[in-house]
Amino acid sequence: MVSSVAGPEIERLIQLLARLPGLGPRSARRAALHLIKKREALMTPLSSALQVAIEKIQVCNTCGNIDTQNPCTVCTDTRRDPSIIVVVADVADLWALERAHATNGFYHVLGATLSPLDGVGPQDLTIDALVQRALDPRVTEIILALNATVDGQTTAHYITDLLQDANVKVTRLAHGVPVGGELDYLDEGTLSAAMRQRTLF
Repeated sequence: MVSSVAGPEIERLIQLLARLPGLGPRSARRAALHLIKKREALMTPLSSALQVAIEKIQVCNTCGNIDTQNPCTVCTDTRRDPSIIVVVADVADLWALERAHATNGFYHVLGATLSPLDGVGPQDLTIDALVQRALDPRVTEIILALNATVDGQTTAHYITDLLQDANVKVTRLAHGVPVGGELDYLDEGTLSAAMRQRTLF
């Protein structure tokens, strides 16, 4: 049996940090030690920020984003194009698109993708709310920004079928060669998709 090198409070901190994505037990120990050494500079402000997050952060009723206001900052931005709704699986995808300044439209977070093996069905996603938003006469395009996985594509097809009666154009992100990518290092599926979706130069 491995003996503990710290008290139960520190071990608890390490265990909680190890639950974060990208942190294993060893990384969690290093992070905990760093936090403890920099108590005033890091741990106290972090504790305060976490308390504020617990009290103020909420899910936007319109799009599903996470923010300290409801509707969220994105949904209340009057400079955005109301004709476009970008559909993403998770808030992390929304934030990634925002970091890239990839669109000026609004968003809709599904909460996940359809995955029968994991027990995730249409009732577990916010698809009904998306269909209602698509019926708004200002909306002309729904962009499906879902992962190029089996679950992502299944979800995209399911949503496309539901939007048949809505007067909107349904598009998806292009798949293919990444910027800076070399053909020799790409898998066959990516190369096939790139060839099928080729565009004028």
